Amino acid sequence: MEIDTKQKVSQEILLKAFRHMMIAKATADVYEENRNICKYVHSTSRGHEAIQLATAYQLTKEDWVSPYYRDESLLLGIGFEPYQLMLQLLAKSDDPFSGGRSYYSHPSSREENLPKIIHQSSATGMQAIPTTGVAQGIKYIQEFNLKTYEQNPVVVCSFGDNSITEGEVSEAFQFAALHQLPIIFLVQDNEWGISVTKEEARTSDAYDFAAGFVGLNRMKVDGTDFEASFEAMKKAVDFVRTERKPMLVCASTVLIGHHTSGVRREFYRDEKDLEKHRAKDPGSLLRKRLLEEGSDEDLLKQIEKKARLEVEQAFQKAVEAEDPKPETVENHVFAPTSVTEEVGEREPQGQEKIVMVDAAIHAIQEIMWKHPEALLYGQDVGERIGGVFRETVTLGKKFGNKRVFNTPIQEAYIIGSTVGMSAVGLKPIVEVQFADYIYPGINQLITEVSKSCYLSNGKFPVSNIIRVPIGAYGGGGPYHSGSVESILCNIKGIKVAYPSNAADFKGLLKAAFYDPNPVLMLEHKGLYWSKVPGTEEAKTIEPAEDYILPLGKGNVILEADKNETEKGRTMLIVTYGMGVYWAKEAAKTFAGKVEIIDLRTLIPLDEKLVFERTKLHGKCLVLTEEQLNNSFAEAFAHRISKECFRYLDAPVEAMGSLNLPAVPINLVLEKEMLPNAEKLANKIGEMLNY
Repeated sequence: MEIDTKQKVSQEILLKAFRHMMIAKATADVYEENRNICKYVHSTSRGHEAIQLATAYQLTKEDWVSPYYRDESLLLGIGFEPYQLMLQLLAKSDDPFSGGRSYYSHPSSREENLPKIIHQSSATGMQAIPTTGVAQGIKYIQEFNLKTYEQNPVVVCSFGDNSITEGEVSEAFQFAALHQLPIIFLVQDNEWGISVTKEEARTSDAYDFAAGFVGLNRMKVDGTDFEASFEAMKKAVDFVRTERKPMLVCASTVLIGHHTSGVRREFYRDEKDLEKHRAKDPGSLLRKRLLEEGSDEDLLKQIEKKARLEVEQAFQKAVEAEDPKPETVENHVFAPTSVTEEVGEREPQGQEKIVMVDAAIHAIQEIMWKHPEALLYGQDVGERIGGVFRETVTLGKKFGNKRVFNTPIQEAYIIGSTVGMSAVGLKPIVEVQFADYIYPGINQLITEVSKSCYLSNGKFPVSNIIRVPIGAYGGGGPYHSGSVESILCNIKGIKVAYPSNAADFKGLLKAAFYDPNPVLMLEHKGLYWSKVPGTEEAKTIEPAEDYILPLGKGNVILEADKNETEKGRTMLIVTYGMGVYWAKEAAKTFAGKVEIIDLRTLIPLDEKLVFERTKLHGKCLVLTEEQLNNSFAEAFAHRISKECFRYLDAPVEAMGSLNLPAVPINLVLEKEMLPNAEKLANKIGEMLNY
């Protein structure tokens, strides 16, 4: 796209930019002079000021921007004061972005009169997907008239050049181009990626790379020239605001400061390279330009002097600010949920039993009729087949392809986009086709989804539902049969449900929808249709529309005989998913001697119920379908043992699959690997005879 830089930028804007550049320079100088105080790793914007300020000046309070960790000038330009930035630099309690939990220039903001900023992480390029999710959400909101804006919002996602080689950035480019989203990808190219040169890292710059994404508009600009940058960003923002199409801006910049305070320029750069970059210092170039245009040199010197004084005063004030109180360290892991009690009718009269897959379809249908902010997307969930397990069938036809739609094979995008969608007030329900294919999305799940509430100090909990068909049966083989709950339960800041029957499934889905936090629904494929022998009881009476089952409530589905318990001849099995049906079948051999708890939710976990019943019975087995070693089940067995030690008559044990890298496809081998009722009955016999 052609850029007309002949239009003259007003003197007022040039002086404003010069002031901000001098503040940015002064902050870098003050931080360097106080290295012993600035003990946390940080980067500064030195060399990038022009393009960052030019971008900031275009944005309004209804726009969204995702700065990256070198974007302090962008933050200054949109309206944050040096003192506010320094509170984060020094990890102080009043840090407006993270409450002292995250690095410098890792903002998150819902300030009413400023552009909005979702949680920003350090992981290179990972902001691309959540920020594209913001643009996706805005497009959805406008298509369905869910909110009125004063003017069309624009979304800006800022990067360094080396982040563009990340695969997840390409997923964002692809989705933005495919769906024509109102987003600007701003790439600041200083030719360095820590010590990695552009020649070592890439075959082309971002401008040439973007040519492969049909529908992604692009432009180049000298990001050290403020006037050229201002005109380019004005044109880019006006284009996206009007045309509602994506744009990539590739801005050449220089790196004058250190990569970070911890990786210093003298470690890897020679004087020749540094001189080359210093010659394009945006502040010096703008100063020269202002003098050419007739600005008074004394005025510019006064601006520099005032900037230095302002920064020194702000820094001293930030140094004296209070640190966070230790007792706040656990705040904002989750946002509070209103769903704490089981409500509604679980077994309405006159209703027929339904299979689990229908319970999910009906629950989502009821949600979507009632809540226009709810939408469903993932691989193959659209109208044509309604999911590979028919788990979304009819929904596409009922709600249309703007609310229920197929995505590319982009697990990272499917999961990470929910961050942005949630931030603008939507409730995305997304699906990863098989548990074995969740791994490409784990990065977004850990880096962005799980940390957003905590590191934004509670401003941006991610409200989503991620559906994951899971588990083995019938020769699904090594890439369609895996269990992944231990990996997921190791991620702090997400919730994990694992229903074993239709009623629980419907109730938990409703709870997940009204929960403001990320919820993964693990859905055993073998229970969807109750086709596996022994799983008939996964079919239940369908609960009423008002039925909600809170997360974190286990259920005693089989009680032991009280007389047997009083004689010390009973035990407890704690399980979930398919394990419920192995346990029920095995318990038939030991009439009255086995009690079974269906956990239903793994995070939060109903430890109170399990501990109470373990203390009553004195013997406990945790049963899982996962490979046993280092599993969720083993870890929980340890906690049960520690909490209930004085009440135990035998060691708490765990039982699961053989410790193999994958589930083999051959049915004989699959059976040998997995637990079953027969194997479990042998274990029960051993424990009862302990």
